[in-house]
Amino acid sequence: MIVVKDLKELKNVYNENKINVTIGNFDGVHLGHREFLAHIKKDSVQDHAKFVVVTFVPHPLQILKSHTGFLINTYAERRELLAECGVDYLLEIDFTRDFSTLSPEAFLEKFIFSFDGIAKIYLGHDFAFGANKSGDFHVAKTFCDTRKTSLILQQEFKVKSSPVSSTEVRTAIQSGSIEKVSELLGRNYFLSGRVIKGEGRGKKIGFPTANLGYDKELIIPAKGVYITQVKIKDMVYNSVTNIGVNPTFNTGYDIHVESHLLDFTHDIYGEEIRVSFIKKLRDEKKFPSVNDLVAQIKADADLARDYFKHE
Repeated sequence: MIVVKDLKELKNVYNENKINVTIGNFDGVHLGHREFLAHIKKDSVQDHAKFVVVTFVPHPLQILKSHTGFLINTYAERRELLAECGVDYLLEIDFTRDFSTLSPEAFLEKFIFSFDGIAKIYLGHDFAFGANKSGDFHVAKTFCDTRKTSLILQQEFKVKSSPVSSTEVRTAIQSGSIEKVSELLGRNYFLSGRVIKGEGRGKKIGFPTANLGYDKELIIPAKGVYITQVKIKDMVYNSVTNIGVNPTFNTGYDIHVESHLLDFTHDIYGEEIRVSFIKKLRDEKKFPSVNDLVAQIKADADLARDYFKHE
């Protein structure tokens, strides 16, 4: 997949006769997104067309609503997930307040129809674009008809009669419903980052942990203990992960993501890791003593070992 940051750059690398295009934020690249993108990829192969995704950086809500701590994936992770879906070109438009004032027609004219060879445009069932989200399927259809370009509308995608959306995924993450998150994403939910220096308490009590330095723009699961797997380079290790504020030690309000890798003794300080969440074991709680905490951590680790033994 070729990633480009502006139209001039895309025109420089683009040399195909025909392209199929879709537009969206694709935060999380959830199961609905993946089904939609698979359909476009299949069409593109049959049409001998290149598959172009047009998206935005930063997410519009970060600019228009000043939202923070809500992204399901970093922009680098979104690139990785979109590449897995067979996207040929990813155009990342710089989303600014000035950009947000473009009319739907101006957006289509400047950012979509500035190319020859647009064969088909695909829109999500709920996608709105242009100033005040005034552009919808009907606006786009009128615009495309005058240019003899096919416009295809995605039907709402559901799992077990429930709609799949980035909003639904975020709600499930915040509630700690990790198995539902996996169902909505069609994969395990993960957090990536570098192992950073912590307080070192885990090592002192016999359960060393990798303290994850995660992007604070990301949404974080509910406080608690989870069965997880940690990927380091090309190796995957079974683990348990605590998300919370370490209430037994009264350390403050910062949320820590700390993973204890089962039967693992190597020093991974400074390494890039990916923590994949599988199942929630329990809520975070304050223990009467450190000995009680140690006993509970041992029980959590045993539950995780038992889980992986039967997988």
